[in-house]
Amino acid sequence: MKIPQVSVFVSNRPGRLQAVCRSLADAGVNLLSLTLADSGEFGLIRLIVSDSEKAVEVLSKAGLTATITDVVACPVEAKAGGLADLLSTAVGNQQIDYMYAFPASSKAGKDIMILRFQDTDAAIKALEASNFKAISKEELLG
Repeated sequence: MKIPQVSVFVSNRPGRLQAVCRSLADAGVNLLSLTLADSGEFGLIRLIVSDSEKAVEVLSKAGLTATITDVVACPVEAKAGGLADLLSTAVGNQQIDYMYAFPASSKAGKDIMILRFQDTDAAIKALEASNFKAISKEELLG
């Protein structure tokens, strides 16, 4: 299953993250997960939100560049080696661009990792062949 992720490009200065969060909140878009990376003058905010299309529309109206990309949410065992098992058996030769943890995890002994692959469809097939499961946005939210 693919999950839509919103990526927002912002200038790296005080108040930009707050402006993104406030714009989404004022529009009734629930922020479910966030990761932030900076590269000098600019930052990249990656978000899992309740309504991706609405988020992009709201952020674009606020003068921000926002796009939607597909990511994969995959439960992993909440134990030493759980992530290593996922990476060695399931992902195999798939190129991972980046990954981060979904914060509301630990359901039934599982953590949830969000992964962005170069070839999402091939990665999902590799996961399924290794008895790992890519979960839907609805399953992610519980």
